[in-house]
Amino acid sequence: MKVIQSRTFERKVRRFRKQEKKILDQQVRKSAQDPAVGQEKRGELRGVFVHKFKIDTTQYLLSYRVAAPDALELIMIGPHENYYRNLTSYLKTRR
Repeated sequence: MKVIQSRTFERKVRRFRKQEKKILDQQVRKSAQDPAVGQEKRGELRGVFVHKFKIDTTQYLLSYRVAAPDALELIMIGPHENYYRNLTSYLKTRR
């Protein structure tokens, strides 16, 4: 499955340390193999899946959606604080 990164996702990942990127890569592979691993959201975020995982003691949320039958679009990653608000505003500006 082809993985596409949004600009927001790329910018956030640049700040990660090497060990954090390694854990993130594992989680992205898990999401690419089985897109249903995350929870599908409803309402304004319909069609977006959010996968929760921990790096050290911080819980991160990874949002993605299936862009095509063989493509996964990584939208945003970040800690839980204000995550859904930021995700909703990002998707509104993109449409």
